[in-house]
Amino acid sequence: MFKSYLDLAAEKINVIKKEEGEKIRKAAVLVGDTLINGGWVYTFGSGHSQLLAIEIHARAGGLYPIVHLPDPMNGKAERIEGFGTLLVENIPFKKGETIFVISNSGRNPEPIEVAMVAKKAGLNVITLCSLEHSQSVSSRHSSGKLLYELGDICLDTHGPAGDASLSFEGMQPKAGALSTVLGAVLLNAVVVEAIQYMLEKGFEPPVLMSANLDGSDEFNERIVSKFGPMPCAKEI
Repeated sequence: MFKSYLDLAAEKINVIKKEEGEKIRKAAVLVGDTLINGGWVYTFGSGHSQLLAIEIHARAGGLYPIVHLPDPMNGKAERIEGFGTLLVENIPFKKGETIFVISNSGRNPEPIEVAMVAKKAGLNVITLCSLEHSQSVSSRHSSGKLLYELGDICLDTHGPAGDASLSFEGMQPKAGALSTVLGAVLLNAVVVEAIQYMLEKGFEPPVLMSANLDGSDEFNERIVSKFGPMPCAKEI
């Protein structure tokens, strides 16, 4: 079964390469322009989607000014209306900055409200969802909106509804989740495209070096000093 899973993941990555290229480039321009103008890029995901929000947060080979907004309840409150608003209402968002809001289904109130608050503050909102999943379910938010409808750009993982991808004889539920693998591919594709965009604009991309390479401390301190400390949420 592992070969079937890996083959399917590779197949989906090729679909992303073919179908999402234009949206990846547009998202990269938003990220690049945000950083060129001295702003911050934010990421948010609830539950397992938080893994993807962390994936591109200030990591080796990634961009320093990407701020992860944590979900302190790890998805336990994602269906509770009002919680998403509470989480980000004190973030010092600035018009023209960019946020990635991530949810495979895109139906729960928490990520929907984070996108709404960010949009109201004038941020560029990039959503990451499985459109197959989102378009097969109804919203759990009173607005009736799904997350992908709130994005200036919606990156589609092309994952299946329900995320699990493989059927097993003698077992009812499917297994083999794809959303994390495909989401990480999409997000890192945007990051590397944004780096190339900034270089073409004559701007040094604030890319961090692995802390486990010699000389990285000095290199990274120089990058961090250009942007200063990351903005953070007021504790709930």
